[in-house]
Amino acid sequence: MVSPEMVYIRGEEMTTYCMDLILDKWIYPHVDTSKWEFFDLSCKSRDETDDQVLRDAVKAGKRVGSIFKEPTVTPSAEQRKSMGLKKALPSPNGAMRRGWNGITISRDTIHIEGLKLGFEKPVLFERHAVGGEYGAGYDTVGSGVLNTIFTAENGKTIVVDSRQLDNKSNAVVTYHNPLDNVEDMAHIFFQRCLEAEVTPYVVTKKTVFKWQEPFWLKFKEVFDEHYRAEFLGRGLILKTGGELQHLISDAATMQIIRWTGGGFGMAAHNYDGDMLTDEIAQIHRSPGFITSNLIGKNDDGSLIKEFEASHGTVADMWHAHLEGKETSLNPLGLVEALIGAMQHSVALHKGPHELHDFANKIRRCMHLAFTNGLGTRDLAGPEGLTTEKFVDAIAELLNDAPLDQVIDKYNPQHNVTKQAADASTFDIDEQAMKKLFEDLDTNKDGSLCYKEFAQGLKRLNVAPKKGKRLRMLRISLEDPV
Repeated sequence: MVSPEMVYIRGEEMTTYCMDLILDKWIYPHVDTSKWEFFDLSCKSRDETDDQVLRDAVKAGKRVGSIFKEPTVTPSAEQRKSMGLKKALPSPNGAMRRGWNGITISRDTIHIEGLKLGFEKPVLFERHAVGGEYGAGYDTVGSGVLNTIFTAENGKTIVVDSRQLDNKSNAVVTYHNPLDNVEDMAHIFFQRCLEAEVTPYVVTKKTVFKWQEPFWLKFKEVFDEHYRAEFLGRGLILKTGGELQHLISDAATMQIIRWTGGGFGMAAHNYDGDMLTDEIAQIHRSPGFITSNLIGKNDDGSLIKEFEASHGTVADMWHAHLEGKETSLNPLGLVEALIGAMQHSVALHKGPHELHDFANKIRRCMHLAFTNGLGTRDLAGPEGLTTEKFVDAIAELLNDAPLDQVIDKYNPQHNVTKQAADASTFDIDEQAMKKLFEDLDTNKDGSLCYKEFAQGLKRLNVAPKKGKRLRMLRISLEDPV
């Protein structure tokens, strides 16, 4: 099948190595990617082109509208020296957010049926993609008067703030939060919450940072006018009193730890969103189980979407790989991003639907592997598959190889264990089980109350004893009478 246009941004280190394997074994055998545009944003490529490759990638992304990005490196001073770079390279993310009129960075928990991670139900997040400390101007000054002055396009000036600095040394920081796209961000957030059937919350520190009030007010205005009735009808805001709930960022930090049942969404400013989504990632096992995509807006109103994993280049595994050691990289976050980009390209260009289905097949094969003894070591422990073997196993499943055949090839012990477990169920003497139940059911009403249950455990000498509760419970579960 021929894929529509898509921009593919290559990155660095272990994630690029893994994605090269995935392209070679999962994508190229099934998909004609001749319309994809590839850009190399490795430090070496950016340095050699004086960052023209970044400018070209941003321009292409704006034109095409669907982008997949591998994790990239923003080199430190030490890395700049070791790589022999001509000059410091800024993070490419700022250029992308500006070039694509970034609105929000959407991050969601990834769930695999049959596998317990951190949150039981979906958790989604909208992080304002612009503004805040990231683009701040700053300097260190002495004592004196500090004036913050705004000059309008017509030349009129306003003193935003004036203060006396008495300390001999002061860090002065200036930044702003654009508000024009907050309405778009609110629509994206509420629509996604409805689709995922989760309860929405807006997070700020407006009680202290008064300048954050307009962010909250715009969300509430959009919610009350366009979405409140539908959220009420679906029962999604019953626990918030039928209204859109505001959370102070301090409270959000604590609630994220407590609400492990999931089923909620949060929207926040840029910096708060960065910190809170890191917390969500850690509770949900790791950043590898969180999606991340930038949503921007094109001149014609269509949405530009850039999909990436929320983790970095996995430098530690890369160094191990270079030393010839085995690695076991879980590419789930990377592949979810690739799936998102492929499916968005289908949506933008009206097909082919077969590519949308194939992307879903990749996800199903990965989930099937994770729940059948073919996972990477972060999920399966020391017996998990290496980076290369995991990619090979999924490749065979994509080629419709029988699951048992793939298991026998890559983890034969799994089938042996499963067969032993299945066989043990056939060894149970159903008549003896029925007799045991009848003996415990002393009043013969066909059910066991707590008193009958407790008496039965005492008679069988498997009742938990003080100081030995866990050991006795384990015995009763592992060695049933």
